[in-house]
Amino acid sequence: MSAYLQELTIRLASAMGNLPEEIRQRHADWVWTKQNGDGGWAGREGISDPYYTSFALRTLAITGQLYGDRAEEAANFLRSRLNQQETVVDLAALIYGASLLENAAGTDVFGKAGPQWKDTVSDFFETLRREDGGYAKSPTSNVGSTYNSFLVLLCRELIERPLTNPNPLIQFVFDQENDTGGGFREVRQQKRAGTNPTAAAIGILKILNALDDELRQDTIHFLGEMQTDHGGLRANTRIPIADLLSSFTGFLTLIDLGGGKKIDRTQLLRYANRLQQTNGGFHGAEWDKVCDVEYTFYGIGCLALIHTDLES
Repeated sequence: MSAYLQELTIRLASAMGNLPEEIRQRHADWVWTKQNGDGGWAGREGISDPYYTSFALRTLAITGQLYGDRAEEAANFLRSRLNQQETVVDLAALIYGASLLENAAGTDVFGKAGPQWKDTVSDFFETLRREDGGYAKSPTSNVGSTYNSFLVLLCRELIERPLTNPNPLIQFVFDQENDTGGGFREVRQQKRAGTNPTAAAIGILKILNALDDELRQDTIHFLGEMQTDHGGLRANTRIPIADLLSSFTGFLTLIDLGGGKKIDRTQLLRYANRLQQTNGGFHGAEWDKVCDVEYTFYGIGCLALIHTDLES
């Protein structure tokens, strides 16, 4: 069975067919212009890193532009970082980026690393497992994180080192649900649920086949309340301004739960269109003035999902 992220990539690539070729090409070209000399991509400042490189590769993969010499340069960058990862976020980005390059460009990033590298990564993940059943953000954190737990599960799928006992993780996710129901917290100590931890929680439960109908309905209601008057989705109820990250993850989760019509999709489309730039790239929110490769992935992903949903 295909891993969750691989299925999502195929799904988004298919959805891209509902966008005009000019839009797909414009944003893919913009992403290529941001590639650094070492083959990787950076954020808005600083040097190349696996996190932003992964988002660049995601955009290029779903637009059908991840191939050729520049893809091989990206693979060389990831190879150079195989033994330099200190966080789950960077590890997940490296592993997913490598998967994209293998599937789209036929390039094997892990070829010389050997099977022991995947075993070492798997062992590292277990050092982050906590008594609450989740995976912590760092070795110094004593509580599980919804988002990091999702990343660990995704990575385990991609490196073919699945969880041997998923029940503690399933219970951890249930414990992260907001007391009023329908949304999930990033860590148990938080009082308020958020769009992005909710998307991560639903992703975990979907992968582990632990999603029931009552929770599905509660989550649809929660995410439906996240749409603002400007059309986008916000991160939580205390934040009045929408952003593309929350808009993408929230809408994708609503579609997965069968609740895409819970929000005004035409308004969401207008919101995403306002953030795309004529020279390529997307701003992250309406207050934003700079494009980056991460929000460009969320932006073009939003456009593809909305066009596909409206036409279905």
